[in-house]
Amino acid sequence: MDETHIFSILFILVSFIIIIFNLFGHKKKRNVAPGPPSIPIIGHLHLLNGSIHRALQHLSSKYGPVMALQFGSRPVIVLSSASLAEECFTKNDIVLANRPRLLSAKYLDSECVTVGSAPYGQIWRDLRRIMSLVLFSTTKLKSYTRVREDEIRSLIKNLAKDSSFQDFAKVEMRSRIQAVSFNIVMIMVANKRYFGTDVEDFEEATKFKNIIRDVFEASGASNPGDFIAVLRWIDYKGYKKWLLKLQRESDGFSQNLIDEIRSRRSSSTPKGDDKTFIDSMLTLQESDPQYYTDNLIRGNLLSLLQAGTDTSSVTIEWAMSLLLNHPDVLEKARTELDKFIGKERLVQETDLPNLPYIQCIVNETLRLYPAGPLLVPHESSEDCTIGGFDVARGTMVLVNAWAIHRDQTIWDDSLSFKPERFEKMGNEGYKFIPFGMGRRQCPGSGLANRVVGLALAALIQCFEWERVDEELVDLSEGKGLTMPKEVPLEARCRARESMSHVLMEL
Repeated sequence: MDETHIFSILFILVSFIIIIFNLFGHKKKRNVAPGPPSIPIIGHLHLLNGSIHRALQHLSSKYGPVMALQFGSRPVIVLSSASLAEECFTKNDIVLANRPRLLSAKYLDSECVTVGSAPYGQIWRDLRRIMSLVLFSTTKLKSYTRVREDEIRSLIKNLAKDSSFQDFAKVEMRSRIQAVSFNIVMIMVANKRYFGTDVEDFEEATKFKNIIRDVFEASGASNPGDFIAVLRWIDYKGYKKWLLKLQRESDGFSQNLIDEIRSRRSSSTPKGDDKTFIDSMLTLQESDPQYYTDNLIRGNLLSLLQAGTDTSSVTIEWAMSLLLNHPDVLEKARTELDKFIGKERLVQETDLPNLPYIQCIVNETLRLYPAGPLLVPHESSEDCTIGGFDVARGTMVLVNAWAIHRDQTIWDDSLSFKPERFEKMGNEGYKFIPFGMGRRQCPGSGLANRVVGLALAALIQCFEWERVDEELVDLSEGKGLTMPKEVPLEARCRARESMSHVLMEL
């Protein structure tokens, strides 16, 4: 017998011993969270029909607040209780600070170099600091107060044109509310307005709207290829091809914005409050061009538009829908406005601290209809325990904020719309997490609260509102990451006679 045969036999014997050891060897028994039976290859993906947050809540009601699932080849832990969310964002905050790599983030977030998708590390820390200081600091938000107030004045002015002081007029609200959110963020990012009557370049605005619409659709679409390798290899349903097309379009559009501002800076460099997000990033690029590349700027530009626009507009639409179904709450809010603001001027952002009931309405809307029903997925960077159960490294962790916000054990009459519940509450802690918690919570929560609060206050102060018929407004949830209403809101509004002189001035 030659050496080759001896080597082959030894290799087979060693391989056999390793297999036997793995099968029957003494291994530490892992305490795995409960979960439903899975199907080979696809795991539990077949159970995620309809709204994923509802499907997961239904499963959790059977298997508990810590539930183990398998999405294809990827292990998943689903958390549906406030105490477990607290454990995640305190004890395990660093361990769970990573993000799972998904195909949409690879192509739409410039290889995961955005504040939302970047893995936990130096790049993420740098981006988080930039967002906190350059875009969402108290000082920066204050400097853009006039922008937010101007956009909401524009909303009120357009509604006033379409209504009268005598008769109620039927108005479509979704597109009007979205225009406010997009214009506010675009002005902060690039000093551009793409919605309304004061648009300088309609062709550019139309291109922007089409790109953003497609990006939202792609980001909200489920992709089994993220969890089943063979579907990724064959490009199931052409998802990768679609993302590549969107990447080219969005990168081209974003690069044009960057080049335009770079060209403008060559003649005069903006200072202080005049600096947009792109200006600030280009300033950093001048000091470190290898780090702050155009690719990084493009990715974060698109990420800001995704995270900072649809979330606010969706919340305003849900809030108005709830108010139309609860006219007693609407009247109470109007009474607060008339008492503290009066009818001689339009409500301003500095008035919001004196309007606690308006904030209660915002909070109750976010509780029932959070713009992120499932928090952005986390991923464990090492083995850990959650709720006493072992969680392996590389596990995707989903926190079901929608389920926590409707948990009957921590919320009285949890399914009812009762803004008053927030009047007596202080720090709601981890039972109220519409913007997430921990080091990866949304940095734009301050901006969102300002936009939503001021828009609602102005709409209530200036108009009387009614449903289009006797039926309650449909509160069915549509598809998408931000849980939009399935049926866009339509309502009947009439300008308030007591606010006529204010509206006429607009």
